Amino acid sequence: MADINLSSVSKTFAGTPALQDITTRFEDGEFIALLGPSGCGKTTLLRILAGFEKPSSGQLRIGSREMANAQTGVNLPPEERNIGFVFQSYALWPHMSVRRNVSYPLEIRRFSKFEIAKHTDAALASTGLETYADRMPSDLSGGQRQRVALARCLVSDPCAVLLDEPLANLDVALRATMQGVFTDFHKRTGATMVYVTHDQAEAMAMADRIAVMDQGRIQQFDTPQTLYERPKNRFVAEFVGRGTVVPVQEATQAGEARQARILGAEVAVQSARAETRVSHVCLRPENLTISESGDLRSKVARVTYMGGKYLLETVTDCGARLFAETRARFDVGAQLGLTITTPWAFSED
Repeated sequence: MADINLSSVSKTFAGTPALQDITTRFEDGEFIALLGPSGCGKTTLLRILAGFEKPSSGQLRIGSREMANAQTGVNLPPEERNIGFVFQSYALWPHMSVRRNVSYPLEIRRFSKFEIAKHTDAALASTGLETYADRMPSDLSGGQRQRVALARCLVSDPCAVLLDEPLANLDVALRATMQGVFTDFHKRTGATMVYVTHDQAEAMAMADRIAVMDQGRIQQFDTPQTLYERPKNRFVAEFVGRGTVVPVQEATQAGEARQARILGAEVAVQSARAETRVSHVCLRPENLTISESGDLRSKVARVTYMGGKYLLETVTDCGARLFAETRARFDVGAQLGLTITTPWAFSED
């Protein structure tokens, strides 16, 4: 396995930037998620890692090997990078059995029959496919086909595993099951894994760290908890989790305590550093408590049952839409008081 280093990597298509100055490091053995809306550049970055695309500028190293360097023209083809790739569409050979699909990468590399059998059996066992070895892909479910693709990727002992929205074609229940399969696979193998998705629930459930991308740039690269609780800017605050970003009208500092006026109310806030000027706060549902003597008055605009609790979308007197969670049922139009508890404050600068 190996770490992955990108230095000032950019990519343009017909003069339009798809990636802009990506400089980051994925540590050896990490499970990394690339998360963002359609067109943010996450799949382009994955394809550069795999060797399917050449960077327009910058350098890529995996472990001690230089894989691509736009300045010198170095760009190793995919077959020389020892990287596994799991496609959204599975990309299985329909005329080959499960065992042959998994073993084929070793066959074309001219491994001995003994080595092919040993590595194939290990890959099938690690993905729970031993009893399906002689079946054809057409006889498998979507989740089983995805495990075959994962076993085929694993059989070559790759230095990194790249996954391009591998659960997008599965139903909700199967996606949850396959999340466990990928997580168990990562723990068992210790492989460096880079996982592309636009589904933040997938990313939050599986990844050690998440790179949130927008307009070809990494907006923030942090643990799931840090992204949710301490977003760096407005895009991350609104894209990750559920919440509302509101402007700070005034901020004051007294020792370690920071106060801010938001929506006409004075509240205590948290921020990265005391000296940092703050311009916005992110109000998550857990920052809001329903109480008669609240900081704000609001009216319930929508009620969504979430299984054991309700999500309330409320509108304050000044027109801001805030989300609160409660176990009690409220009707649309009900008047509520909301108390705000230490939201995260940040600056857009």
